[in-house]
Amino acid sequence: MPDLLIELFSEEIPARMQTRAAEDLRKLVTDGLVEAGLTYAGAAAFSTPRRLALSLEGLTAESKAIREERKGPKVGAPDQAIEGFLRGAGVAREDLEVRDDKKGQVYFAVIEKPGRIAADIIAEVLEKTVRNFPWPKSMRWGDGALKWVRPLHSILCILSDEGGAEIVPLDVDGITSGNTTRGHRFLAPDAFSVTNFDDYEAKLKRAKVVLRADERAEAIWHDATHQAFALGLEVVEDRGLLAEVAGLVEWPVVLLGQIDDAFLGLPPEVLQTSMKEHQKFFSVRNPKTGRIERFVTVANMETADQGATILAGNQKVLSARLADAKFFWENDLRTVERQGMKAWTDQLSNVTFHAKLGSQAERIERIAALAREIAPHVGAKPDLAEEAARIAKADLASEMVYEFPELQGLMGQYYAKAAGHDDGVPEACLEHWQPLGPSDDVPTAPVSVAVALADKIDTLTGFWAIDEKPTGSKDPFALRRAALGVIRLVLENGLSLRIQSTVADQVEVLAPVKASSVKLKRSEENLSELKDKFEQISQLGSSVDDESFKTILDAYLQDKREELRLLVDEVKELKVDITKREKIAKSVPLDLLSFFHDRLKAFLRDKGIRHDIIDACIAMPGNDDLTLLVKRAEALAETLATDDGENLIQGFKRANNILTQAEEKDGVEYSYGADIKFAEDDAEKALFAALDAADAKIAPAMQAEDFSTAMTAMAALRAPIDAFFTDVQVNADSEILRRNRLNLLSRIRNICLSVADLNKIEG
Repeated sequence: MPDLLIELFSEEIPARMQTRAAEDLRKLVTDGLVEAGLTYAGAAAFSTPRRLALSLEGLTAESKAIREERKGPKVGAPDQAIEGFLRGAGVAREDLEVRDDKKGQVYFAVIEKPGRIAADIIAEVLEKTVRNFPWPKSMRWGDGALKWVRPLHSILCILSDEGGAEIVPLDVDGITSGNTTRGHRFLAPDAFSVTNFDDYEAKLKRAKVVLRADERAEAIWHDATHQAFALGLEVVEDRGLLAEVAGLVEWPVVLLGQIDDAFLGLPPEVLQTSMKEHQKFFSVRNPKTGRIERFVTVANMETADQGATILAGNQKVLSARLADAKFFWENDLRTVERQGMKAWTDQLSNVTFHAKLGSQAERIERIAALAREIAPHVGAKPDLAEEAARIAKADLASEMVYEFPELQGLMGQYYAKAAGHDDGVPEACLEHWQPLGPSDDVPTAPVSVAVALADKIDTLTGFWAIDEKPTGSKDPFALRRAALGVIRLVLENGLSLRIQSTVADQVEVLAPVKASSVKLKRSEENLSELKDKFEQISQLGSSVDDESFKTILDAYLQDKREELRLLVDEVKELKVDITKREKIAKSVPLDLLSFFHDRLKAFLRDKGIRHDIIDACIAMPGNDDLTLLVKRAEALAETLATDDGENLIQGFKRANNILTQAEEKDGVEYSYGADIKFAEDDAEKALFAALDAADAKIAPAMQAEDFSTAMTAMAALRAPIDAFFTDVQVNADSEILRRNRLNLLSRIRNICLSVADLNKIEG
């Protein structure tokens, strides 16, 4: 079986596109080959800045011949139906066979497709792949119609086996396939031929090209850390930057540079961000001081002066960038020292958060009030929570954050300290943005938790109030992330916070019904008063003979008519507005709680708790206390993992089914309490005793939110329930016994449902 090697050689491919492009090449080619009848043993795709490569091992030499029989319409069917069948099968009418079928004679088409050699199939699939490659952005060049991310220079496509290598003939807009490629643009630009993948990779390396991205990344990290270690320093780890830089070079040469002493006083995060974003430099830190003192750059060249010229140029550009950062930092500090954070919070009234939700300043007012309300629930001082909320967004107006938006929060912490804030307030400026994702750290400091919760709840409530919810995969305002942030803040800090009532209070802040009702009442009173005056003056005018006085009164009444009209319109608008606000106040808390529950299901599913278990707990009272809800779900999951718990579900469902059927048939509800004096069987008496014992344990345990004890007591009912159904006939001939036993089943149902809605449990 031959091996296949493909290389698409072009101008530099953006680093951010390379990994995805290599995977797209692998998928498009392999899917196309398999669909055409070829199979392979293994496939691997590679990328460098100037090439995409694909290696397939163990490819079949040709596709198998195919013989397919396709059943058609009945003999005598309309010509239109027969013609349609012929087109679909790709055969002529004279090629059809007539065969007997259960319902008479029908046409059959026998379609035979001969096998094809691999080279023909590969050429067809690769041409289609090149012409339809899914680049995020592509371009045309010269006079051709072909599109590629950057001008495509050559296509290498060979099949190789023990007998040698053959070129797969292919022509894409004048670019013909061959067996040659080129090495490094400057260090080894000449073309060379290859015979298979191993030969290709080895010759590329001799031509100063490392084919594998992970090998380039490993070489960069190895050389960088060793050079830093030799000076007693350490490279700040950044896997994302490492992957990006590995996509910028084909022959990585690591160079260690010096940062000018004038910039060492900048916060390390500022240095790190500036160097990463603008120069793609790695930061090198002094572990003793925590300062960023040097940088690592990765060149794509070996030079006679060991990179000295490259380093000098990089250091010159870096100094210019850091001079800007230093200016912003020092200017911001002077602003804070003179005016405090208020210099920036005042500016936020001119920054729109959302057209329907007001400015950042208005939003900060809401967050501050909510943080104050939440503070007692998280162990924070209300005054500190409000203080932190009022300055948490201030750095958005600073020059440093304007230049480096990714430093928002972090710079707020520095500036808050410089402004004299303490007691956890500066830290809240940074941590209130967290968690930013499922793996991000969750704040634990009380002030930070209060502000973080207030920020995210206000965001969610606001967008729900204006009906801007996530739809499908679209979530432009990152509301799913905000909801997950609230869930993690609550659960990982073990907080007892009633989500629904908190949201309801915030809705009243966003769309106040009470204030609008007061305004409506005042407008209605003004309208009534104006109507009375209008009526009095009208009557006065009709009783006066003086024409000049009548003229004055008519002009006055005309003004009042306009005023009346405006007041009537105002009352109507206020009534419509209040109706809308009342609808929001009613729907948003419930709808948003449901959204939290959906996010919680996904969160707990990743932790191994089944969705039906979560549903069983969501159906219980207090489901807006997420900590309580999760404790209940974990206890139920633990119980159902035991034999007693699993079998109890079957006993509960049997009892519930019998009871439900009896209640429907009899038209009564059996919930009046069973009496042990009517118990005849030992198993029946034992069940009475077991239910009494379970009730005595479950009720206080649930009151104390000790779900584990309650679930254990419930699971202990498994054996007496099983014995009852084995030994006792519920639908006894005696109506008294039957009703008593049905009431006993009602006790089983009520006790089990007091712990969780077991009707939701599957199986």
